[in-house]
Amino acid sequence: MRLFTINTGNFKLDGGAMHGVVPKTLWNKVHPADENNMCSWALRCLLIEHGNSRILIDNGIGDKQDAKFFSHYYLHGDDTLQKSLAAHGFTTDDITDVFLTHLHFDHCGGSIKRDGDKLVPAFKNAQYWSNEAHWQWAIQPNDREKASFLKENILPIEESGQLRFVDCGDGQEWMPDIRVRFVNGHTEAMMLPQISYNGHTILYCADLLPSAAHIGMPWIMAYDMRPLDTLDEKKRILKEAVANDWVLFFEHDNDIECCNLQDTERGIKMKDTFTLLDLHAKS
Repeated sequence: MRLFTINTGNFKLDGGAMHGVVPKTLWNKVHPADENNMCSWALRCLLIEHGNSRILIDNGIGDKQDAKFFSHYYLHGDDTLQKSLAAHGFTTDDITDVFLTHLHFDHCGGSIKRDGDKLVPAFKNAQYWSNEAHWQWAIQPNDREKASFLKENILPIEESGQLRFVDCGDGQEWMPDIRVRFVNGHTEAMMLPQISYNGHTILYCADLLPSAAHIGMPWIMAYDMRPLDTLDEKKRILKEAVANDWVLFFEHDNDIECCNLQDTERGIKMKDTFTLLDLHAKS
């Protein structure tokens, strides 16, 4: 197995929304806001090469939306999905599986591209993996969350015939060395890949823990549909992670790609920070 960090760019979201009940006097120290109270966030994905499979976990915001849409999110940075894949010797055609943790636009926007007047899969040779509970939640969205579920990102996947549903239970193996953890606080049936890699267990945190700062129990996004469920899920998973020395991989942290954890008198805290390359060098 080989793992590759795939950086697809950066965007901005409101700092208050991203940090929930945590006061700005605290969160502004770790995620400084601009004059509009917006903080910069990564769109960091993960590519797993395992045997004949090349599995891309999430794919960023994409580039097919109009200028008005992108004006709300202030895309910046030099990274793109295509450039990041190419840096590791891959193209979109090499991807065999696209694993979508959930269908919010900043996680699945790169799934579909424009081809003239048509919307077509960006990964023509891949199967796209969601799960039935989350898929139904996304195509029949509630009024609070529907702005995050864009039909142009979602419906063409099904229309292409490339949609597949993960059918394993929580903590069960989906593919060799890849288990799936299901959480429901952020959105219904979000999936977190748990990867066995060179003697390590890596948890792709998606939006359960969008950044290292969100390890702290009160640090829960205002975007979460069920924040008390998120709190319970964080407690359970972080306890398991610290007990078994897991590596956390962050999708949205601008500065910290990975960390491990330690149990302290003040609860579970971040221990060491590093990159996948650092982890590979230690293995």
